[in-house]
Amino acid sequence: MPTLVDAETPGDERGALLGYLEAQRGGIRRALHGLNADQATSRPTVSALSLAGLVKHVAEVEQGWLCDARGLPHPVARDESNWDGCFRLESGETVDSVLAHYEEVARETDALVRAVPSLDDTFTLPEAPWFPKEPRSWRWMLLSLISEVARHAGHADIIRESIDRKTAFELVWETGAAPEPEWG
Repeated sequence: MPTLVDAETPGDERGALLGYLEAQRGGIRRALHGLNADQATSRPTVSALSLAGLVKHVAEVEQGWLCDARGLPHPVARDESNWDGCFRLESGETVDSVLAHYEEVARETDALVRAVPSLDDTFTLPEAPWFPKEPRSWRWMLLSLISEVARHAGHADIIRESIDRKTAFELVWETGAAPEPEWG
């Protein structure tokens, strides 16, 4: 694991879950460190994924979970005709703008998770073939979100190494997310 998550305050389950979510968000953001726009939007592997596209995607997914939990429509309606748009920058979008949007979504998530009366509170997911019909808790939603972001953080590691051979650990040290160990 490129960064360690600080221990939660005893009894602060929300803080623990948000800490793990932020660690995975950080891995995705750090993958863009030091890259120019062409590199950030490049697709250096056989996959159609780019680092900027991954940031856009995880921001949309996180925002979507928040909307689902509150029974609100998603800001961007995605279906089979435009699904791929969440993986690439579109008209007017820049690397900086998708990073800023991701930060805004993260702040909103953190505030909502802190404000919900209980992580045991449930909500019904919208109708979709991949969603269960039974209500799900905010805890379940957070764990699902951590899993999704972690999966894409791994994708970001591979894409970044394909661009310039920088590893997640090197990016952690370069950005100051953790000190470089003295190997001597």
